Amino acid sequence: MQHIHKYDAQDKQLCCTLAQKINNNTKDVMQQHNVNDAHKNSEHSATKSNLLAEFKLPLISLCLLLFAVGLDNWFPQTWFIGWVRIIWYVIAYAPVGVPVLKEAFESIAKKEIFSEFLLMSIATIGAFAIGEYPEAVAVMLFYAVGEVFQTLAVKRAKANIKTLLDQRPDEVTIIENNQPKTIKAETVQIGNIIQLKPGEKLGLDGELLTDNASFNTAALTGESKPDTKTKGETVLAGMINLNTVAQVRVTTAYTDSKLSKILELVQNATAQKAPTELFIRKFAKIYTPIVVLLALLITALPYFFVESYVFSQWLYRALVFLVISCPCALVISIPLGYFGGIGAASKNGILFKGSNFLDIIANIQSVVMDKTGTMTEGVFKVQEVILKPEFNKDEILQMVNALESQSTHPVATAIHNYVGNVDSNIKLENVEEISGHGLKASINNKEILVGNFKLMDKFSIAYAIDPATIVYTLIAIAYDKKFVGYLTIADSIKEDAQLTIDKLKALNVNTTMLSGDKSNVVQFVANKLGITNSFGDLLPEDKVNKVKELKAKNETVCFVGDGVNDAPVVALSDVGIAMGGLGSDATIETADVVIQDDMPSKIPMAINIGKQTKKIVWQNIILAFSVKAIVLILGAGGLATMWEAVFADVGVALLAILNAVRIQRMKFNN
Repeated sequence: MQHIHKYDAQDKQLCCTLAQKINNNTKDVMQQHNVNDAHKNSEHSATKSNLLAEFKLPLISLCLLLFAVGLDNWFPQTWFIGWVRIIWYVIAYAPVGVPVLKEAFESIAKKEIFSEFLLMSIATIGAFAIGEYPEAVAVMLFYAVGEVFQTLAVKRAKANIKTLLDQRPDEVTIIENNQPKTIKAETVQIGNIIQLKPGEKLGLDGELLTDNASFNTAALTGESKPDTKTKGETVLAGMINLNTVAQVRVTTAYTDSKLSKILELVQNATAQKAPTELFIRKFAKIYTPIVVLLALLITALPYFFVESYVFSQWLYRALVFLVISCPCALVISIPLGYFGGIGAASKNGILFKGSNFLDIIANIQSVVMDKTGTMTEGVFKVQEVILKPEFNKDEILQMVNALESQSTHPVATAIHNYVGNVDSNIKLENVEEISGHGLKASINNKEILVGNFKLMDKFSIAYAIDPATIVYTLIAIAYDKKFVGYLTIADSIKEDAQLTIDKLKALNVNTTMLSGDKSNVVQFVANKLGITNSFGDLLPEDKVNKVKELKAKNETVCFVGDGVNDAPVVALSDVGIAMGGLGSDATIETADVVIQDDMPSKIPMAINIGKQTKKIVWQNIILAFSVKAIVLILGAGGLATMWEAVFADVGVALLAILNAVRIQRMKFNN
């Protein structure tokens, strides 16, 4: 018991956040590694012994209490009277009472005088003082049992946190001089080749060199469905290789992997509290001294107004009042509710960076979204190459490919896939990325421009076509101050994009699409999906201005994006959501919520989780206040005993906790 209260609030909240997600991940890992029955049996035995150890002191108190109650009521003995009876009840009280008394003194030493420990200490010692020995022991015993259950949950979640942190293996096998070599994961260098056997976890992010391999991605997305990757695709730390020996070229340092960022996000999720949670903490600090004062008044004031005043009777009522007034149900269940919401979200591949964002997203009125990589696949393919006849097509495409190799934009990938390997003979000079426009460089002392038609306008390049008439993404090309032509590139809408918009409309949420792509392309996608408003040809600052316009209407705005240029508008919005798979690190760092698998249908799911979390939190607040108010009035009037007080305190706390963890069992289907 003595160590129960030494977990700080963040520990308890973090544990609740992670428990469900980690349990799922642990189950997947256990299946992959075929843990043998002997190991399971030893773990089961260890769990039983730990359980007995935790309940040892309450069991001792319970046995002594039952024996004493039996002698008091059913098997009276002449020797069980006077000091013998008192000492017996004190001994029964000690195993559960001493740790609480110790915590009360330690809290006072830290100048945290009005704590739940002090309330329980005063109430039970007072009960001893007026001769209510069985009730004094019983109240502290029930309180101790509740704390043990809380401690067991904390311990289990602590162990589960360690399991999640161990998702990255300490050692990996690399191929060096055509020979496998086992080294520490943190010492692996970018460019090293990792060999991954079936059932092994990948320690770092990289590029798959094997033709194809299937992975369990539960540690990252919450989805245990196998994900088959092909040669050249990105694989991430924490993925479990399922069926064949695979080789992966490391592309990211150990500390910069996606999994490392996920762990950091979840561990820091307790830093930002929801307003309701902050209010309850402040409320408890004011509420507790008030009820202590009221208890004193309940004891003393009747002396001046009641003719047949009996001190012990009114003291008993005051002690009942104190037990009832413990704010346990509120202080414990509300953080559990919020972080249960974070846990439910993380189980579904949605990471909230703080419980305050659950509150905000529950009240979202307008969702603003980027197009490319958010509502569309972000996987472009070159459809047509339209160049003026006086230019050599192959030569121009090689130069464009060389320049686009300097960019990580999906358009650059599409061009690379279409043209092939970059010609090493092409020497680029003065490469410059012009935000929202495209790329500029010099080749053979001649300027080359590749980007949208705004880039052509910016450098006064004349062209004879109307970009608005073509419903495709256009990549314009200019070389040596002359317009060369353009490429048409198409992107496909994500499978669940339509479902996303339908669900947002069902939630009465307004939808707007903002994109740097051509207005007619953006309008085409918006019309197809039924998005209310759409704007194209936007620079990053234009997106910021559009969101400012919405916020000026006092709308609560959520922005969803994935590109580097989305970071400013993500930061400006009330809730910024980043697509964590394709999303840039800058956007993920800036965002308040990260969707790990890039599915837009997780947007309405996140809103639903926020709404359900808020609903459960307020259910707990109303439950706790209602029951406590009723029993407080009954207690002050002498109509409630210590047993009703125990229910109003421990019972309501347990009901509120059960209600809070209920959210983690809810089904939030796409």
